[in-house]
Amino acid sequence: MNEALRLLLAKATTSRPWRRVLNMVLWQTIPFNAPHRLTVTELSANAITVVLPYRRSNRNHVRGLHACALATAAEYASGLVLLQMLQSTDYRLLMKSLHMDYHYQGREDAVVRFSLPFEWIRAEVIDPLSAQDAVVVSVQAEVKDRSGNHLATARVAWQIKRWEAVGRPVSQ
Repeated sequence: MNEALRLLLAKATTSRPWRRVLNMVLWQTIPFNAPHRLTVTELSANAITVVLPYRRSNRNHVRGLHACALATAAEYASGLVLLQMLQSTDYRLLMKSLHMDYHYQGREDAVVRFSLPFEWIRAEVIDPLSAQDAVVVSVQAEVKDRSGNHLATARVAWQIKRWEAVGRPVSQ
């Protein structure tokens, strides 16, 4: 994570205007996600709420939220929390795998509330990276609609690697 994004995330945790700036910056810097208009509505040091709006570009042929849009929202939320918790420009995140289970057809805005305990990030990421170049961690994110219906469950595996080790093969 670059220093500017780290500072922006920190400001966005306590300020609605800075969250608006954060969303605009993320729409510009992650062009694939821009059409979805994923919006960070809440942010703390270890948690995030991301909203996927129920709009034409996010709907499928039967007017429900598209499966890939739901997957993108879950991946987006989990990745941003990991970036926020690492608080360092020393690490690179790369999604290794994504598995989705779909439970209910979304016909209104979808919401991903994702958090991780601080102890987990220390035990699963920080401590292992002191002895090895990379780790792969799996997290689970639930996607619900505004009414509380459980739309989907995502299991995302992230490879977290020190930048100085990028380019070296990882045995995992």
